Amino acid sequence: MFQAPSVFQRAPLPPATRESEPRPAQTLTAAAPRPAAGTSAPGAAAPASAAAKKRDPYFDNVKYLAIVLVAVAHAWEPVMDGSRATRALYMIVYMFHMPAFILISGYFSRSFDMTAPKVKRLITSVAVPYVVFETAYSLFKRYADDSPDMAISLVDPFFLTWFLIALFIWRVTTPIWHAIRHPLPVALAIAMLASVSPDIGDDLDLQRVLQFLPFFVLGLLLKPEHFQLVRRREVRLLSVPLFAGALLFAYWAAPRMQLGWFYRANSAQEMGAPWWSGAVMTLAMFGCALVLTVGFLAWVPGRARWFTVLGAGTICGYLLHGFLIKGAEYAGLFDRYIWLSDPVGLVVVSLVAAVAVTLMCTPLVGRALKWATEPDMNWAFRKFSARR
Repeated sequence: MFQAPSVFQRAPLPPATRESEPRPAQTLTAAAPRPAAGTSAPGAAAPASAAAKKRDPYFDNVKYLAIVLVAVAHAWEPVMDGSRATRALYMIVYMFHMPAFILISGYFSRSFDMTAPKVKRLITSVAVPYVVFETAYSLFKRYADDSPDMAISLVDPFFLTWFLIALFIWRVTTPIWHAIRHPLPVALAIAMLASVSPDIGDDLDLQRVLQFLPFFVLGLLLKPEHFQLVRRREVRLLSVPLFAGALLFAYWAAPRMQLGWFYRANSAQEMGAPWWSGAVMTLAMFGCALVLTVGFLAWVPGRARWFTVLGAGTICGYLLHGFLIKGAEYAGLFDRYIWLSDPVGLVVVSLVAAVAVTLMCTPLVGRALKWATEPDMNWAFRKFSARR
């Protein structure tokens, strides 16, 4: 049985139908896909193997550029106070960078089911890294930030580890979204209900899990031809005035709008807003994020570039860059060097974050962290047939 790749995994060229979809069987960072079902006849083995090894660089480019935006946006957080322009840019990036990641994650989860090999893959490539890095970030804060009371809790994700537990939950529910008739409206309804439900609490960061859910479900519904439409020249041209208008609006809204709407970690009531605004903002934010995501995807190069290979290592870039950001924060670096909030300082911070996360995505780092991001763990699972 073949495995569905993660959003962090290097992506194969998507086929036209789900039944013939190549399903890489290795790990989050650099898996080599196996032949699709039905191509194991001796006479067809060589051509099928060659076809399966062909990758679509577009999705690796998407993942690398998205992770750079994630790291840069995180680096802006400690230094953007007092800069309306930086806050506006931050709002634009936060509007679409995680929705883009989640949408791609859903797209490559289309073939997931609850068979034993895929459950094993989900545990080793998502659940285990979550446990490892949730523990690591908690210990890092305890000792680097002199916070002896910092607890290690697997039910209260710290900083960026929420995405791993969210991906686990979303992927487990994939068969449900394939089974129901109107999955996207149902997912939007769930997100709207979550946005007006302050009693959900912080366990497993369920507010984010539920409010970001529509993007994952939308990814499940997408087909290769949808990405071909997005990458048309007309879409790229239309995206230029779109981003210009969005930037102008963000500049106006920067001092007026709470950033909590972008994080999707709280209900409307918890942000001091009327309860009904949660449902309205859920729909509005979904629409705006989707439009900006399309604009972003339209400009991603479709051919291999120098950074394409780094798209296979985004799991390392995602999980490691937080230590850089938090380490600088715990050390008081942003408070000590006030000039980092100036325009030149913001450029320096952005470049350092971009270069650092790029280095973290390299194959060398991926091999060094393989024990944590893609452990084999055959000892923990029963043996099962590959075609079961």
